[in-house]
Amino acid sequence: MPSKLPQSQRDFTCPSCFRVLKNRSGLTQHIIHTHSSSSRRPPKQKAVDREDPPPRVGFEPSLCTRENHAILDAIPTDACGNDLCAGAPPPSQITADKNDWYPFTSRVEFETAEFLFTDNQMPQAQVDRLLQLWTASLLPFNGRPPYTDHTDLHKVIDAIPHGDAVWTSFQVQYAGDVPEPAPRWMTKGYDVWFRNANAVVKNLLSNTDFHEHFDYIPYREFEPTGQRRWENFMSGNWAWHHADILAQDAAMHGAMLVPIILGSDKTTVSVATGQNDYYPLYISIGNIHNKIRRAHRNALVLLAFLAIPKTDRESEDSAEFRKFRRQLFHTTLSHILSSLKCGMSKPEVRQCPDGHFRRVAYALAAYIADYPEQVLLSCLVQGWCPLCTNMSNHLDGGNGVPRSREHAEYCIHAFAFSELWDQYGIVGDLTPFTNDFPHADIYKLLTPDLLHQIIKGVFKDHLVTWISEYLKISYGEAEANRILDDIDRRIAAVPLYPNLRRFPEGRRFKQWTGDDSKALMKVYLPAIEGHVPPGVVRTVSAFLEFCYTARRNSLNESAIESLQQALDRFHHHRQIFQQTGVREQGPKGFSLPRQHSMTHYRHLIQEFGAPNGLCSSITKSKHIKAVKKPWRRSNRFNALGQMLITNQRLDKLAAARVDFENRQMLQGSVLSATIRDAELHGGVDNGSDGDSGSEGSGTDDHESETQDSPRVLNYVRLAKTPARKFPSDIHALAHHIQQPKLPQLTSHFLQFQLQDDTNPSNDDAALPDLSNSPVSVFHSAVSTFYAPSDLSGLGGMHTERIRSTPCWRKGHPRYDTVFLERDPDSPGMRGLYVGRVFLFFSFTYGGVKYPCALIQWFSTISDGPDDDTGMWVVQPDLDADGQRELGVVHLHSVLRGAHLIPVYGHDRLPTDIQHTDSLDIFRAYYVNKYIDHHAFEIAF
Repeated sequence: MPSKLPQSQRDFTCPSCFRVLKNRSGLTQHIIHTHSSSSRRPPKQKAVDREDPPPRVGFEPSLCTRENHAILDAIPTDACGNDLCAGAPPPSQITADKNDWYPFTSRVEFETAEFLFTDNQMPQAQVDRLLQLWTASLLPFNGRPPYTDHTDLHKVIDAIPHGDAVWTSFQVQYAGDVPEPAPRWMTKGYDVWFRNANAVVKNLLSNTDFHEHFDYIPYREFEPTGQRRWENFMSGNWAWHHADILAQDAAMHGAMLVPIILGSDKTTVSVATGQNDYYPLYISIGNIHNKIRRAHRNALVLLAFLAIPKTDRESEDSAEFRKFRRQLFHTTLSHILSSLKCGMSKPEVRQCPDGHFRRVAYALAAYIADYPEQVLLSCLVQGWCPLCTNMSNHLDGGNGVPRSREHAEYCIHAFAFSELWDQYGIVGDLTPFTNDFPHADIYKLLTPDLLHQIIKGVFKDHLVTWISEYLKISYGEAEANRILDDIDRRIAAVPLYPNLRRFPEGRRFKQWTGDDSKALMKVYLPAIEGHVPPGVVRTVSAFLEFCYTARRNSLNESAIESLQQALDRFHHHRQIFQQTGVREQGPKGFSLPRQHSMTHYRHLIQEFGAPNGLCSSITKSKHIKAVKKPWRRSNRFNALGQMLITNQRLDKLAAARVDFENRQMLQGSVLSATIRDAELHGGVDNGSDGDSGSEGSGTDDHESETQDSPRVLNYVRLAKTPARKFPSDIHALAHHIQQPKLPQLTSHFLQFQLQDDTNPSNDDAALPDLSNSPVSVFHSAVSTFYAPSDLSGLGGMHTERIRSTPCWRKGHPRYDTVFLERDPDSPGMRGLYVGRVFLFFSFTYGGVKYPCALIQWFSTISDGPDDDTGMWVVQPDLDADGQRELGVVHLHSVLRGAHLIPVYGHDRLPTDIQHTDSLDIFRAYYVNKYIDHHAFEIAF
C-alpha cells in the first residue's frame, strides 16, 4: 500500500557502526549480517522460576517536597475544639464490635441487601419472587432467607444509622407584579428538593474511606529539580491564597480549609416517554484527591434537584421569563448553601477521615459547569467569556482584564444596562448567588471543563466540522463526500486495541457522546493526513498535544510551558481555515468561547490543580447513578420522590460498607467467612478455605481494567491458563504455527540468557538443546503499569491485555503490537522498540521457567517524529530472505501494548480492506501516542 516516508529517510546510517548505506534495504541487510547477534536484543532479563512481579516502587516518601501553609495548618482538636498536643492520637471512639452488624443480623444479610439494591438493582417484584424461591428452598430445613420481601429489605436499609442526610423541600414563586391575565409561570410554585449542605459535607469529612487520599493543609509542591508541581486541588494557588485571606482573622489560625466544590448540569432521562428533564446539583470538597473524585468513590454527592421553569412558546422568549428563570437559579443556590455560611466566618468542629476532630472553615471554591451554565452562573450574555472582559467579537484579542466581583459591581453602578450588555456582556439586573457568601467571587470559581470545552467543543464542534467544510469548499460536495467516505474507511481500518472503540462505518453517527469524541480523537489524525493540507494536520496535531497535556494527572512548570507552546502552535496553524474560506476573516472568525477558553487553562491549572479532577465528565457519570438509574427504578409517576429515597438508601448502604470495612468485618468473601465461623463453632468440616475455585475462575475476556494494587513501574505476566491443542515440543510447535525459525530463535534467546555478563560466551558456541524443554502456549499476556492519567485504580495502576491468538472471537487472527524496553536512559521512543507479538509461550530449562514472546520487529524510519502529525513512523524489518524479521524476547522486556495506525498516504483505500489485515499490508505505520495518556507520555 502507498505510504508517506519522511525526507530524513535518505540518511541510512547504521546505528551500531555508523556505516552509511545507499538505501533502506541495504541498511537492513547490513544489520542482519553484521550485527544480528546484538542489534535486536532488549536488555537481558533475569530468568525466573515463577512469574513474580518486580520489586514494588512508590512506598518510599515522594521525591517531591511540600511547603505547607503555616497558619491554616489543620491542628487536631478534641470534640469541643480545644487543640491537642502534637502527635496526640485521635480521640477514643465508642464503636461497635466486629460482631455488630446493626441493623443487619449478619454479613449475609448486609451483602444480600447490597447485592439486590446497589449492585443488581433488582425490581421490587423480582426481589419478592427471589425471596419466595429462597424461602421455599429452605422450608424443609426450617430455615429462612435474610428478608421476607422488598418491604422488609427497605425497612432494614432505612434503619442504617450512617450516611443520613434527609431530603427536604421549599417552594419558590414569582414575586413581581402580576398582570391580568397572568402567564402560568408567574402564578405557579416551583418545588426544590435538597439536603442540608452542612450535613452532607460533615458526612464527607468523616468518611474514613478518604483517609489516605485527603489533604488537610494547602500546600505548594516542588520536584527535585525545583519545578512547581500541580495535581490535587489543595496544591493550587486558590487554596493557598484563600488561606492567606482567612489567616487575617486570628480565629481562623490552626483551622482546616474545606473548599466547597459544586457542579450542576441538566440531564434528560427519557426522550421517548415525554419531557423528563432533571437538574441535579452536586457537591464535593477540595481536600479529597482528584483520583477519588474521578473514581466515583462517593466523593461527589447529590445535594439537590433544582427547579426547571417552563412556559408556553409565547412567553418563553420574554425578558421577564428569562430574568425569572435566571434569578430563580441564583436564589435557589443561595438558599441551599445557606447552612454553610456560618462556617465560612467562624470555624466549626468536624471529625476528619483520620479520626481527629478539627476546626474547619468552609469556602465556596469551585463550580463545575459547561459553557451555557457558566454564562448563567456569571450573569453574562451568551458569547462572552466568563473569565475575562475581551469583547465577544474579539475574544482572543488579549486586551481584556480578568473578571471579578469588584469589577462587575463597579460597572453596574457606573453604566446603564444597555451599555453593560453591549460593552461588557454583563446582565446588570441579576445578582450572582456568590454575593451572599463571604470571600466568594463567581468569576474566580469557574473551572476548566475538558469535556465540553476541549473534547466536544474544539474537537468535535470545531475541527471535525471545519475539515468537512474545507473539503466541500475545495472539492465540491460530491467529491468531498467521496473523500469523507475514504476517511471513514481509514478510521474503520484502524487495528484493534484494548477498549478502543471501533467505528466500522467511520465517524458518521447522528448523536455524538463525549465517549465518541474521545475515541475518535485517538485515531482521527492519521485518517485525514493526505486528504487535507499539512497546515490542517498540524492544527489538529497541536490541538491534540494541548488536550493530552491538559488531561494529565499532574503538571509541572515544564508541562504547563508545553501546554502554552501547543496552544501557540494551534493559534498559528488554525489560520489555514481562514485562508481557505472556512472561517470568517478577522478576529471574529475565531471568537468562539469554548475555543477561547484554552487561553485560560494555564492560569486555571495553577489555581485549581490538574483539570481532570474538576471536569464535567465527573458530573455526567454521576448522572447515571444518581438520576438515570433511580428514575428507571421508579414507576414513572411522581418519579422524583422515589428517586430521592433511592439515592438516600444508596448512600446509607455505601456508608455502612465503609463502617464495616473500617472495623475489618468484610475481609475475604462472604462464603469463606461463613465457613470459617462455622468451623470455629464446630459446625462444618471443610478442607478448603472457601475461596478455592474462585481464583483463576475468571475468563481472559477483559481488555483492560483498573487496579487498586500497590504501585509498580510495569509488569507483564502470561495468561493464567495455557492454550489447548498446541504441541509441547518446540519443533512440533514451530511446524504447527508455521514459524520454522522458532526453535533456532528460542535457542539463541536462551544462549543469551545463560551468558555471564562478566565473561560472555562466544555467539558461535553450541546452542542449548531444547528437546527436553516442554513448551506452553498462551493466547494473551496481561500488562500492568503505572498510568495515573488514564482510567486507573487508586494507586494509579492500569491493566490491559495483549492478544496473540490465531482465532479472535471465532474469527480472524489477532496479533497485537507492543513497546519493548531498549534503553531506559534514552527519552521517549529513542529508548523503545516496537514489535508485534506472534506467540506468547514459556518453557523450562535447567529448572528455570522462561516466559517469552515471539516478536516481529519494527524500526523507526527517521530520527524523530513526523513533522506534521508529531507521531513516530515505523516500518517492518526484513531479513535476508525479504521476510519480516522475528526474534524471541523475555516477557519482562515487554513494557506494554502499542498501537500502530497505517500511514495511508494520498491514495484512497479499497472498499474491501478489513481492520484485521491492516498490520500486514501497509509499508509504514504511525506509532499512535494518542491511544491513551500513558502512551502520550512515553512515545514522544
